Amino acid sequence: MMTFLSHYGYVSLFLLSFLASTIVPIGSEWLLVTMVIKGFDPIFSIASATTGNTLGACTTYGIGIYGSEWVSRKLLRFDELSRTRAEMFYAKFGVWSLLFSWLPIVGDPLCLAGGLLRIHFGVFLLLVFVGKLIRYGLLAVLVM
Repeated sequence: MMTFLSHYGYVSLFLLSFLASTIVPIGSEWLLVTMVIKGFDPIFSIASATTGNTLGACTTYGIGIYGSEWVSRKLLRFDELSRTRAEMFYAKFGVWSLLFSWLPIVGDPLCLAGGLLRIHFGVFLLLVFVGKLIRYGLLAVLVM
């Protein structure tokens, strides 16, 4: 595994983080933890994970803007409960709820709702990026 990580570690973390915030129900935290424990640069690790996860969230945002109801329900499997939870978060916290886009269960629907509600992309990007950076940063610091 170390040989694989030494060659493809940051790229793998980026791709896994990207997929984790789109349609694939996987987590990326385990790879970040593994890489920090194995001595990879924590700054590059955090940057790879944050960038991948943020771009995945932007993909979900784009689906919210341009995708159909079929894409949301069938392909992304956002059921009515997920959508209701995301709407409740938005109702309670407004656009600031995007800081919580890293949360399981509600995070991806929040990004989709950001697109559906046509939240300004710059605001979306900033809030999602900051939330994900804080999450990965705290995780890496806790491991060190």
